[in-house]
Order: sequence, then C-alpha cells, then structure tokens
Amino acid sequence: MRYRGIFLNDEDWGLTPWAGKTFEPEVGNIGPRTYAKICELILRLKGNMLAPAMHACSTPFYCNPENKVAADSFGIMITTSHCEPLLFNNASKSEWDSAVDGEWNYKTNRNTIYGKLDRRVKEAAQFDNIYTLAMRGLHDEGMRGDMTTAEKVKMLEQAITDQREILSRYIDGDIDSIPQIFVPYKEAQELYESGLKVPDNVTLVWPDDNYGYIKMLSNPADRLRKGRAGVYYHVSYLGAPHDYLWLNTTAPMLMYEELKKAYDTDADRYWLLNVGDIKPMELAVQTFFDMAWDFDRFNYENINRRQSAFLGSIFGDEYTPDFQEILDQYYRLAWSRKPEFMGWEREWDSPEYTGLKDPEYSFDNYNEAVTRLKEYGGIADRCRELYDKLPAEYKASFFELLGYSVMASSQMNRKFLMSKLNHKMTEAKEYGKANWAALQSQQAYDSINALSHKYNTQLDGKWNGMMALPIGWVALYQKMPEVKFHDGYSPEAVDLSIDKSKEIPAGYAVIPVDSYKSSNCGPGHTIRILEGIGYDWKSLQLGEPLQPFSSIDDDSCLRVDYQLPVIDSDSITVTLYTLPRFPLYKGAESKFAMVVDGNEPVIFDDILKEWSLDWKDQVLQNGKANKASFKIAFPRKPATLSILAQDPGLIIQRIIIDYGGLKESYIGPRPQD
Repeated sequence: MRYRGIFLNDEDWGLTPWAGKTFEPEVGNIGPRTYAKICELILRLKGNMLAPAMHACSTPFYCNPENKVAADSFGIMITTSHCEPLLFNNASKSEWDSAVDGEWNYKTNRNTIYGKLDRRVKEAAQFDNIYTLAMRGLHDEGMRGDMTTAEKVKMLEQAITDQREILSRYIDGDIDSIPQIFVPYKEAQELYESGLKVPDNVTLVWPDDNYGYIKMLSNPADRLRKGRAGVYYHVSYLGAPHDYLWLNTTAPMLMYEELKKAYDTDADRYWLLNVGDIKPMELAVQTFFDMAWDFDRFNYENINRRQSAFLGSIFGDEYTPDFQEILDQYYRLAWSRKPEFMGWEREWDSPEYTGLKDPEYSFDNYNEAVTRLKEYGGIADRCRELYDKLPAEYKASFFELLGYSVMASSQMNRKFLMSKLNHKMTEAKEYGKANWAALQSQQAYDSINALSHKYNTQLDGKWNGMMALPIGWVALYQKMPEVKFHDGYSPEAVDLSIDKSKEIPAGYAVIPVDSYKSSNCGPGHTIRILEGIGYDWKSLQLGEPLQPFSSIDDDSCLRVDYQLPVIDSDSITVTLYTLPRFPLYKGAESKFAMVVDGNEPVIFDDILKEWSLDWKDQVLQNGKANKASFKIAFPRKPATLSILAQDPGLIIQRIIIDYGGLKESYIGPRPQD
C-alpha cells in the first residue's frame, strides 16, 4: 500500500492522560514529544502517515507548531479523518467555536468555513500531507442543514471544488498530483451512492461498519479511477450499539478476510487503522501494518499464526505454541461477545436496550456459561504460568502485550456471569449460593482494578494513565453490576463443574461445518475451511467475494451438502449461523439458500443496513442466525441439507438442526468432539 498509517481516535481515556501526566507533563496533553514517539513507532511498523488525535480533550495538532516539525522530522505525512476537511479539526473549540464562528453549515456559513480551511492549508502546505475532501457536521455528525439528498450532493460537490481551489492556491504543481482522499463514511456513503461526483484522481477510502465488516468497495467503474481506493478500518470504536475501546479482540482472520476483499478490488492506495489509545491494540496494529506493507505474504493458512509467531520472536520461540493456544481461545471467546459487551447494555439506544442486564449465556443448557468461565479461567492461568517462567526483563512487556488482556477479559466475564448466577440463586431461594456468587462477582470487579493498577504502575509507572476501562461517556460495563446479598446466610459455593449429560443431543443435532459429504465447486470457485474465525474457531467459506456469481436455480450453483441423522419428526428447523456481511458494492447482493431434499429452497439475502436493529444484533454477536423450516419425508431416512451460495463469500460458522428438543441459550450447543 502506498500510504499506511494510524488514526489516534477516542484518545480520551488512555493516550491523553498518559501523555499529559506521565510522558509530557510540561505540555499537559498530547504534544510534540508524544507525537515524536508515535511517529517513530509508525516508522518501525513501516508506515508513513498519521491521523492525529482530534477529540476535544486533546490539544488540536495544529495548535502546537512543534507537532508539525516533529512529524516532519520522521518523514511522516499527516492525514485526517472523514470529518476533518483539509486538516481542519472542528471538534475542538480551539479550532471552531460555534459561539464565535457560527454554525458549521456550509450552506449558510460558507465564507467562515472557507476562510478557516484556507488558513489551515496555507499553514500546512510546506509539509507533506494527505488532504481529506469532506463536508460533514461537527466532529462525527452528519451534514448540517435542512436539505434534500440532491441538495446535499450539490453542496458537497461545491465544497470539494472549493477545497481543491484552496489546495491549488498554496501547493505547487498540478492539482491531480496532490494526495487527496474522500471517505464515504456514514451518511457520506449515501450521498456517494446518490450520484456524488468525486474527481477522478481523488482516492476513495472505504470504511468498515466500525465493527470490522467493510460496508462497500469499488465497483467495476470505480476500479478504473486514477486515484484508486483505500480503506479505513477499526479495531477500536466509540459509538452505537456499544463501544469497544478497552482491549483488542479483533480476530486476525476477520481482519485478513475483510482486507483481502479490499485488496482484491484495488483498494491499495491508502490504509488507515483506527487504533484508539494505541497500547491496548498493539497486536492488531502490528498485524495490520504487516499486511499493509506486504499483503501477498499472507494467506488464509498463515494469518491466524502471525501473532503467536510475533510474540515468539520477542519472548522465545519455545513459547510460540503456548501463545497460539492462548490467542485462539482468547479471540474465540470474545468472538461471540467482546468483554466490553458483557453487560448486555446498548449505548445511545431506546430505553429497553439501555442499562446493565444479565448475559444471555445459559447456566441451565449445554454448559454454555460454565464452559465459558472455565475456558477463560484456563487461559488466564496459562498466562500467569508463562509470566512466572519468563525472565524478569520480559515480564512487564508480556503482561502489557498479552497477559493483561487475557486476565482482565476473564475477570470481566466472571464479573457479569457471577452476577447473573447471584440473581438465579436468589430467585431459587438458594441464598447461601447467591451470596457466594455475589462475592465472586465483587472479587472479579476488584481483580480488574488490581490488574489495571499493575499495568499503570509497573516499570516505575512508565505507562501510568494508559490503561483504564474507557467509559465512552455512556457505557456501563466498567461498573459493578447490582447483586443481592442475603443477611444470615453463609456463602455456599456453587458447583460449576461441567455436566456432560447436558451436551448429549436430544431432539437436535449440531452439524460440523467441515463434515459436508459432497460439494459443487465450479470453475473459478473455492470452498475452504477457515481456521481462526467463528463460534467454534472453524468456519466454512463458500467462494471468495470476487469469484463468479452462480444462480441458485442452476444445478451448477456453488454448493455443499450435509447428510443429516435419521430424524424421527415430520419437520425440522435449520439454524445456519453466518458471519455478518455487506454486499460487495451498491447493486450487488448476498444471496444464498438452504434446501432439504424435495422441499422448496429458502432464499436469504442478508443486505445489512447500518444502524438497524438487525445490524446491531449481528455485530454484537458476530453472527446471524438464519432460520428455515423443512418437511421430513416418511419413511424416515438420512436427509440431505444443501447450502447454495449464489453470491460467493458466504461464511458459515455453525449449523444446528432442531427437531423438537433445542433449548434456550445464547449461541446454541457446540458440535460434539
């Protein structure tokens, strides 16, 4: 990729307090010394650009002239986000004060905005920059003004024309030689789809949905653009349905699968990663830059082992297998619910979705909750064992890179699952057991605080202030959930051992995704098992998104067939858990079908709409439960379930057949070993 960089976004809870109080107290905020260190990091990662911090809590980059000099001394180009036109940060009152400057509305206040942008480019033009062409609202709001879509398109085109005029005024050379980007983020994507004309040399930067799923990529016409395309990808985010600012839990395979789609559609000009506070996202940052530097080094077979190899290169190759096992469990457990989501609340949503709630993992069925507790506890224990084995000079680095994330995630799950158990035991009037569960939840809460304190105070407080549980303004997951203590009852431990009898299939079957008996894979198609993604850490990919379309109505359609067990029922319901996905570009589809023997196919077209309830459910759970019912013929015999992918790229992570015995749980029973 030509341009490779990070965006310091949502820096309020780690980077800003660390810089202002620990690293650069003479400035009291993120300043030139901090930016120098960040630029050095970018160089070591083989990157070449930086989008500076831009929240109101941090001093705007251009308000301290030394910041530009620091970045330039490392040869790092400055870029800005989708909401910062021509390097201008309107989120800070130091840059834009509505009480003085008026409304950020290009229709009614064009002259003031134009003047601000003109002065910024004049100030910055002597340095190497990548200029964002944009006109959104303040910070991350939509465009201001009561206008129709057509009027918004026209006004944005005028703003882009004006901004290119400013660039031509202060930068020598042809306008087309100046690096420029346009990011169709949120409502800007709708304007682009509605006919917005972006100059041909401008790079289109395609964003994900903030949760790792790229919303749209270049169509065949876009791929002919001189400016080509790029991506803006998140491993940290503040926003609805819930922020995830605390820990890195983005699976490397998901990142690779999504970025491969981008790479294959010529999005190779500009790659920007939203990293939040940097430190908690270190492994994800390393993986992203490795791919950005040489994407062809990676494939579906090796990407899931990249991070364990990286850790092995630091702490010793003999530990690489341990790192791999820990990382696989860590990412898999967070796949169905990130630690920040364990309070089951949603942010900026209607009242019924707000407020802490009990997790939906079941203590009654399939050992779902107790297995989760055991598996998190297991990898936390392994991290403690590795910490004890490592030489003293490696312990702090290991704790920050991996140990803290694993152990704190374990305690966050314990905190909420034990509060649920407290409520369950209280309802059953098992008051001694309820008190024990309440104490367990409180101990987990205290343990998270102790782990964070250790992170911030080790190495004589080198990273003091960096690690906290970001509240994201409205999040509640960091709080202690409400538990009920019952006076007069001594705590009585609850038996949380795994009861294998709860996993014996009765009235249902779980079909391993790799157990298909036959398939149809025509010319130009691939069918592969992806290791390192999905609820069971093994998913089936039916074709890659750029491979040929095949019709569901055609016998040659891309297909896999599973033999079902003999089912003593007249009908079944199939639940096919798939990964969330958006169509490749406007006008494309995501169609697939399920069919059992002689039944009519049931067709699905999962066209996600960002901010919809369906989309929120899918990104919180990293999956969609597609359900279809079918008749079973008599006399009973093994039936065949066929899954047909009209649009290649379908990823299946779990298949459950219910014929009268499936019980309530969060993501259903697992396949049997």
